[in-house]
Amino acid sequence: MSEGESQGNWGDSGEPWNNGEDRQLQELVLNSVDVRAFLQELAALTASTLSTPSVRLHCGVTVVRQRKPGVVASSDERARALDELQNAFDDGPCLTALRRHEIVLVQDVSRESRWPDYLGTAREQGIGLILAIPLELAGDAEAVVNLYAEKPASLSPLDIDTAQNFVGNAAKSLRLALKLGNLRDTSNDLAAAMKSRATIDMAVGVIMAQNSCSHDDAINELTRTSGARKTRLRETAEVVVGAVSGRGSDAARDSIRSLLEE
Repeated sequence: MSEGESQGNWGDSGEPWNNGEDRQLQELVLNSVDVRAFLQELAALTASTLSTPSVRLHCGVTVVRQRKPGVVASSDERARALDELQNAFDDGPCLTALRRHEIVLVQDVSRESRWPDYLGTAREQGIGLILAIPLELAGDAEAVVNLYAEKPASLSPLDIDTAQNFVGNAAKSLRLALKLGNLRDTSNDLAAAMKSRATIDMAVGVIMAQNSCSHDDAINELTRTSGARKTRLRETAEVVVGAVSGRGSDAARDSIRSLLEE
């Protein structure tokens, strides 16, 4: 494999997948409170699993999800700094792998002619080899695993195949983590919507009692007041409900009347 070589899709070559490591990935998904926590644990597991007694790897994981700002996780501060530096340059082997959906290997940073600004700085920080492997996530998310080593050409073809297989299995776990993250987001949005609706319903009931009016008239009054105050309907409803809390009936009536007459 030549230096700086980009590779396409890969098969199931390399060392056989270890069921124990597969279980570790599954446990990461189940035990992580959110996607960010999962990625942090994934970076640490990737570095520890793929490092050897003679080659210590530093791992960063960069994710772009639904056009939101990238989430960066790392096994250590060195990997984080290298990822952040590449993002600052907006160019480099890892971002190229992410954008082209292909593996990028830089066997010897000192002999690679592409991305001179970033690689020059990486070389100054003692990095000799970079391997970037995209995670196939299928959907609105894109991610890449970034592996760094101090010694040039320190990964054998078998090491690289093993890394590819590990990342391929990690992608399955990350897809599940993202789905769970979306479910949590949906659940949180639903809970917030239900809370907002309950507050509005309570405010409508207060206005009906205050004005001896119908449900529709109370909604219209709440909507009118919200528009006049240039606030969201939920925020106006919270003020109405808050006016009742801790007040006697006469004081509450006066407070609500003052609010609705603004």
